[in-house]
Amino acid sequence: MWVSDEWKDYELIDCGSGEKLERWGKYILVRPDPQAIWQTPRTDPRWDRANARYARSATGGGQWAKKEVPERWSARYKDLTFHIKPMNFKHTGLFPEQAANWDFCGDLIRKAGRPVSVLNLFAYTGGATVACAAAGASVCHVDAARGMVSWAKENAQASGVADRPIRWIVDDCGKFVQREIRRGHTYDGIIMDPPSYGRGPSGEIWKLEENLWPFVELVSQLLSERPLFFLINSYTTGLAPSVLTYILETLVTKRYGGHTESQELGLPVTNTGLCLPCGATGRWMAG
Repeated sequence: MWVSDEWKDYELIDCGSGEKLERWGKYILVRPDPQAIWQTPRTDPRWDRANARYARSATGGGQWAKKEVPERWSARYKDLTFHIKPMNFKHTGLFPEQAANWDFCGDLIRKAGRPVSVLNLFAYTGGATVACAAAGASVCHVDAARGMVSWAKENAQASGVADRPIRWIVDDCGKFVQREIRRGHTYDGIIMDPPSYGRGPSGEIWKLEENLWPFVELVSQLLSERPLFFLINSYTTGLAPSVLTYILETLVTKRYGGHTESQELGLPVTNTGLCLPCGATGRWMAG
């Protein structure tokens, strides 16, 4: 498991019974987590004193309760700064477990000794975009949601990388990739964080288990002659990390050499000393 354990402004205090108790800066939140199926004694008083709690509805969805938090605030990770905002569907605009991947990409970019271009697909609020730009890469950030791209721009500004070479693209990722292939554009690093389920601009249904292979096959055509890395995130609980290894080894390693590693991502839990699993990541790297 790759564990994101270098946070100062984020802490996973405790988790269990389908919920997690977190500190985001100075604010304590309780949010659902489907992985935390174990029971916890909940002796930490902050379970009852959270500034905000997201409660699921019996009819689906849910809402924030006891919202004693500002509309948004900031959290830092090393030299990066991100805006945090409780959203309608339990999210806060940042997945802290991804810090391990930000470090992975940033280290490779800094050590490359040459200009590096990165394509970030399903890029959300730009955690990886900001990290890669801070490491010195030029980045193409693509997400279909205009609001998320605007949020990512704010994170770039807060992190001091707004003046770096970042292309901000509001578009369907599949259609954008197809156009980039026709244009002959290539990238040294590719990051993708596809949803488990979604709908395209014309109503097409995306299911990760069915569409991931052909999509990676398509996107791999955008790798440069000397690619540096290819990273795939998966939050689908039924998709083993080794599935990502199989895909990357077949589509990328056979062509470029290098090797693939895949692991769960995790966050350390302060009160138990254990780690909460937060999905899987596959990493192909050159050399």
